[in-house]
Amino acid sequence: METNFKTMRIVSLGLISLLFLWACGSSDKKTDEQDFMQALDSAASDTPTISEEAIGDILQRIPSPLEISVLLKESGRKYDAGILNNPNNLSKYNTNYKRALNLGVYGTDLGYTNIYEQNQDGLKYISSIKSLADGLNIGQFFDVETIGRLAANSRNLDSLLLITTQNFNSINAYLQSQNRANLSVLLLTGGWIEALHIVCAVAQNNLDNQQLRETIGGQKIILENIILLLSFYKDQDENMASLLTDLEALKRAYDNVKITYIYKESTFEVVDGVMVIKDNSSSSIEITSEDITNIGNLTDSIRNKIIS
Repeated sequence: METNFKTMRIVSLGLISLLFLWACGSSDKKTDEQDFMQALDSAASDTPTISEEAIGDILQRIPSPLEISVLLKESGRKYDAGILNNPNNLSKYNTNYKRALNLGVYGTDLGYTNIYEQNQDGLKYISSIKSLADGLNIGQFFDVETIGRLAANSRNLDSLLLITTQNFNSINAYLQSQNRANLSVLLLTGGWIEALHIVCAVAQNNLDNQQLRETIGGQKIILENIILLLSFYKDQDENMASLLTDLEALKRAYDNVKITYIYKESTFEVVDGVMVIKDNSSSSIEITSEDITNIGNLTDSIRNKIIS
C-alpha cells in the first residue's frame, strides 16, 4: 500500500485545534516574569533549549486536521464523545507536566468536536483549555471571543492552517525565552497521543480501511522524532523520563511496520492560477491488523496515564 508524504504536513489535529485558541490572541499583554517562573514546576531552569526549527520540522510531518477529518468521515464513524478525554477531568491536572500534556489532549478533542460540528461539547473543551492555559501562564495567547466563533464554524479550518502554524512558532519561541521549551514538547506529545488514540479507535472497527492503516503506520516516523525531543529532558525531569520510557515501548510495537520511501521527480502544476511544485514521491507502508491492535492498546495505556 502507498501513501504520499506530502499529505502529512502542517500541524497535528491536536495542535491545530489548540492553536485556534491562540492564533488571534493579544500579543501585547505581558506576563509577570516572577509569577510565570513560580507557576512552572516540571523542569529545572538549566534544561536544554530545542530550536524552533527542530519542533517545526516535526509539526510539518504530522497529519493536519483536514486530512484526519476526511479519514474519519469516510470511515463512516459517527461522533463518539466517549473516545475523548472528559473536560470535567480538569481538576486532576494540578502540575505543569499534566497541564501541558492535557492542553494538547484537549486541543485534539476540541478539533474532533469541531469536525463533527458538536458545538456544545466544543464549548466545554474551550473552558477547560482556557483554565489549563491560564495555569501555565500562557493565557495571554488566548482569545475567548475568537475561540467561540471558530468553534461554531468548522469551515474555518482550512484558512487558519498557516496562521496557526506560525503562531505556534511564536509560542514556542516565547517558552524558550523562559527556558521552558519542555512545555512545547509536552503540548505536542499530548496532542499527538490523543490524535493517534482517536484514529486507532476508529481503525479497530475499520481494519480494511487502507487510509486509516497508512495514517497509523506513518506515525512511526513522528514517534521517532518525539522520542528524540523527549530524550533531551530525561536526565532533568523524571516525569518526562517516564513518558519517554512509555513511548519507547510504543516504538517497539512499531518495529514490525515497514516504511519504504519511493522517490519520483517533482513536477510543476497550476493550482487556482498559481504555479506550484508537486511532490510526486511517495512511500510504501506495510502494517498488519495485529500491528494496529498492538499500537492501539499501547497508545491507550499511555494516554490513560496522561489523562488520569
